[in-house]
Amino acid sequence: MQLTAPATRRTGIRDADGMAVASFVLGLLGLLVLNLFLGPTAIALAAVSLWRGTTRKGRAYLGLGLGVADLLVLLAFMQMDNAVSWSI
Repeated sequence: MQLTAPATRRTGIRDADGMAVASFVLGLLGLLVLNLFLGPTAIALAAVSLWRGTTRKGRAYLGLGLGVADLLVLLAFMQMDNAVSWSI
């Protein structure tokens, strides 16, 4: 039983690292398109990866910040256009 615990722990960290990278990528992509969906997704993935103990904390925090920035950009453009979406 002790042999499976370290393997499970490594898999969990690897999953958390993947979530941190996905959070960063989705947050970055969300600045350009689909802010309303990609921003909260980036925030959720970053929070879960940090909670699971990712080794890529910098990417997770960047994903968290970019997710918040996505929502702030959407809010700013909504205020300027009086619409729910924006286009370039």
